[in-house]
Amino acid sequence: MHQHLPRTFDVPPAQPPGRPWPRPPSALPASWLDRPPNGARITVAGLVMLRQRPGTAKGIIFITLEDETGTVNVIVWKQIYEQFRRAVIAGRLLRVTGRLQCEGPITHVIAETVEDISPMLDRLLDRDDAVGTLRPEMARAGDQPGRTYPDRHIPAPDWAD
Repeated sequence: MHQHLPRTFDVPPAQPPGRPWPRPPSALPASWLDRPPNGARITVAGLVMLRQRPGTAKGIIFITLEDETGTVNVIVWKQIYEQFRRAVIAGRLLRVTGRLQCEGPITHVIAETVEDISPMLDRLLDRDDAVGTLRPEMARAGDQPGRTYPDRHIPAPDWAD
């Protein structure tokens, strides 16, 4: 008995109401990874939280991405790493397309393509809306090369009082 798998999955709108993060097109939120079946080809996106390249892993790289709904574990095989090396090494915001692999409670994406979409972070820096103001001086962790930000002065507390 064969089960036919859907070829595509409904993805949330590019900008859910009331959320300041601009969702990359066609990217499935981390919280939705329980919906597609094992082996489905999906796209995820998120900030790079962790990159690991253990010496015993024979060139495999493990990446943890985080979006506004949770985290995604990504496995990058050596040949994919060589093909998308720059994005894997330098990307701060990545879009990864690959196969979903579910083994019990463990879910991860086996990367087929890795795209550096870090320039989308600039949209966060330029945004001013009802949810909050994102100012360049608040963006130290996401600095863009060649972009300068004013220095901040943070007064030290007076503990003598």
